[in-house]
Amino acid sequence: MKKNDVKNKKQTKTQAKRVHNLIIVDESGSMSVIRKQAFAGMNETLQTVRQMQSKFPDQEQRVTLITFDSDHTKIHYDNTPATQTKDLAWNAYNPSAATPLYDAIGKGISMVNAQIEDGDNVLVTIITDGEENSSEEWTLKMVRTMIEKLKKQHWTFTLIGTDALDVESMAHSFAIEEHMEFQQTEAGTRAMFARERRSRERYNCCVAEAAPMPTGSFFSEEEN
Repeated sequence: MKKNDVKNKKQTKTQAKRVHNLIIVDESGSMSVIRKQAFAGMNETLQTVRQMQSKFPDQEQRVTLITFDSDHTKIHYDNTPATQTKDLAWNAYNPSAATPLYDAIGKGISMVNAQIEDGDNVLVTIITDGEENSSEEWTLKMVRTMIEKLKKQHWTFTLIGTDALDVESMAHSFAIEEHMEFQQTEAGTRAMFARERRSRERYNCCVAEAAPMPTGSFFSEEEN
């Protein structure tokens, strides 16, 4: 019994750091303009998470991927190990209807919050081309309160929006410091996902080194 106790303690000490990747992507009608690029970008993000699992084997990457509009919320992956994810099929993403942004964020955060354990790291990525216009369950105040609480518990929140929005003000309304604006064009969307990928890679390097990224620097690409 004593040997087993020692073995269990060693396993606990070497347990992989868990990184939860919560990705929430707008699937409302206006996203049809960049459907092809948004679809490709989501798959690139899934590929990046799988690459991070290979690069940092002492981390356990998990994925929750949600797309949403006012007609439905699609949960493509729910706390799924990165190694068990695959790229989405083309028909999995079909932009239509309105933008219940608060409901999507609230639902996604609540899902992951019920699954994490002490010491887990959570990276939340929210991508939208429009503002809230049809939520029924969640309000801005409710979402902001939850975000403010979780930022103190190893959660990192990022908001990515098109140049049609005031992304900075929108992010601040959610209490999110990490934000990025992109042009709603083919080239602009590709560039945004490429920058997001590089930022995600830096984030995982910081997790591996137990060195949190400075607040407000998630998307910064300045040389150190």
